[in-house]
Amino acid sequence: MRCNIHRYVIVVFLACIFMLPFSAWGQNDLLLKGDTVKTVHPTPAQKDLFDAINFVFGIKKASINKDSIRLASHRPFMIIFPGFGYALQTGFAIACPINISFYTDKGPNANISTIIMDGNLTLDHQFFLPVISNIWTKGNKIDFQGDWRYYKYPSYTYGLGGYSSLSNADALDYSYVKIHQTALAKVAPDFLVGGGYSLDYHWNVRDIDPEPESSDFTKYHIGTRAVSAGPTLNLLYDTRRNSNNPLPGYYANIIYGYNLHALGSDNNYQTILIDLRKYVHFTASSNNTLAFWNYTWLTFNGKVPYLDMPSTGWDTYANMGRGYIQGRLRGNDLVYFETEYRMHFMPSDLLGAAVFANVESVPEYPSNKFETVYPAGGVGLRLKANKYSNVNFSIDYAWGKGNSQGFFFNLGEVF
Repeated sequence: MRCNIHRYVIVVFLACIFMLPFSAWGQNDLLLKGDTVKTVHPTPAQKDLFDAINFVFGIKKASINKDSIRLASHRPFMIIFPGFGYALQTGFAIACPINISFYTDKGPNANISTIIMDGNLTLDHQFFLPVISNIWTKGNKIDFQGDWRYYKYPSYTYGLGGYSSLSNADALDYSYVKIHQTALAKVAPDFLVGGGYSLDYHWNVRDIDPEPESSDFTKYHIGTRAVSAGPTLNLLYDTRRNSNNPLPGYYANIIYGYNLHALGSDNNYQTILIDLRKYVHFTASSNNTLAFWNYTWLTFNGKVPYLDMPSTGWDTYANMGRGYIQGRLRGNDLVYFETEYRMHFMPSDLLGAAVFANVESVPEYPSNKFETVYPAGGVGLRLKANKYSNVNFSIDYAWGKGNSQGFFFNLGEVF
């Protein structure tokens, strides 16, 4: 990579994650309660994939020593699902999603911290590795949020605005590094304020379509690289205690970003991202949940690089817009709403299901007027991967407008 990367990366965060053997993580029968850690026995309401495997193969669980119990509040629960994956934008892939969940504090009000990684190597010659972290300190006083990614990503774009179609597919190739890092401090219960730095750097950008001159990308984009870089201001209200699988609660995250040419950005421009979620729990005897999600992504006061424009599936966890391929809609702004009903088939919570519907819209270019909407919906299955971190493995099938449809996989709930 030929670039003065030091111009864009103001702060470099170095992290070392020491991996314990997989069999030692996450399957001790431990429950945090108040300021103590107690050994508990699984009940019919607490079964997961590992319990099912142990039952099928007649595996007895190892005994728990006192030292393990004493350290449980800081002991990670790790889930690894190596194997084959599939996504509309990648086709079939060798994938290794990893979810590491842990507590940095004891007590019922401690928020769970997570580190999520998902390395993929696809048949379409793509490689990408996102590392997304959400780490809480003791007392939920500080929240460190990170979104670090590397992509080598030949893929398709479909033009600007809502009147584009799948037949407008334009093949691109590029490499991409994303570094978004934020620190927020508590100013009131469940309310935090903070700031951070964001870098989106694309290089070796090229249009590999045989006749690219008519594409929106060629008309809009200039050069073989694109850079957005600048500070952010963040406001967070979060009453969820477990982001892997939220039960009743609220989540509101507002991020204001100012991309500055002085910090290496191609252009000066500003962004506002509003991420709102609500989770309704129906009865105390059921974990069935009705969830609502609104995601509004706005840009203004400057020209946004094409690949950094708001687009389907380019939210933090790449979950927005089930029913459509990543990048299907793109514009200066994006408005999205989704609702999902999550239900359980078994008293053990081992198996469950979900039904969902969503709608999204982007404005036309260059008028910036909203003229179209794209609805979608689908159904899915849930398998409890780890009962302690409450992580589900999600398999969804969704249908969208214009015969768009496909499978969507996730380790953890979609939102």
